[in-house]
Amino acid sequence: MVIYFSGTGNSRYVANMINSAIGGDDEIVALNDLIKTGLGKPLVSEKPFVFVTPTYGWRIPRIVSKFIRETDFGGNNKAYFAMTCGDGTGNAAAYVKELCAERGLVFMGLASVVMPENYIAMFAVPDKAQAEAIIEKAEPGMRSIAEYIKNGQQLPTETVTLAGRFLSSVVNPIFYRFFISAKGFYVTEKCVACGKCVRLCPLNNIQLLEGKPEWGGECTHCMACICGCPEEAIEYKNKSKGKPRYYLG
Repeated sequence: MVIYFSGTGNSRYVANMINSAIGGDDEIVALNDLIKTGLGKPLVSEKPFVFVTPTYGWRIPRIVSKFIRETDFGGNNKAYFAMTCGDGTGNAAAYVKELCAERGLVFMGLASVVMPENYIAMFAVPDKAQAEAIIEKAEPGMRSIAEYIKNGQQLPTETVTLAGRFLSSVVNPIFYRFFISAKGFYVTEKCVACGKCVRLCPLNNIQLLEGKPEWGGECTHCMACICGCPEEAIEYKNKSKGKPRYYLG
């Protein structure tokens, strides 16, 4: 079973690529839908669980950790992790390994997959040509991950630097405390009230009021709303103005 969480499409793309390379017959589960609907249910698979997630503050997103902690897993107890990132995943593997032990899952390793940067709230994102080149370069790595999974092998251990340990341990909580908030999002006159941002938000944090989106207090900074808006009518503080949007549909 391939389980993914995705804001702008990177992890969804990797999940589909891995599933296809494995054989294409694994069930694919979108955590976005399960979290949005609140339909918590046991997940049962005869094959290993393959989690594909973005990197938030050099760890897996807290929303994904919460889901794993609150979900019962049955059948196979092996768990593989693939994390999409703009540069690296720090020491995320150590925290995922602890989480697996806590849930009775056998940690089979974590692989980083460098994909186009999508965190428009802080960084510049690539244009279409640059994004396509990054994805093309990443695809052999996705197929390699699939081979390890097909063969039931542990994923190779990635080197973790001192800086990586610092980013995952010290910077991660700072990132969540000071940066993860919906307060900076706003809509411009380009909004046509299509409601796509409402549908995309995995936390049901956006609603249309008098034809305009309004953000609540829950946000995981997945960037689905701002990057998925077909009119590019959503901005984040003064960070996103003039930047291309990256959304891999």
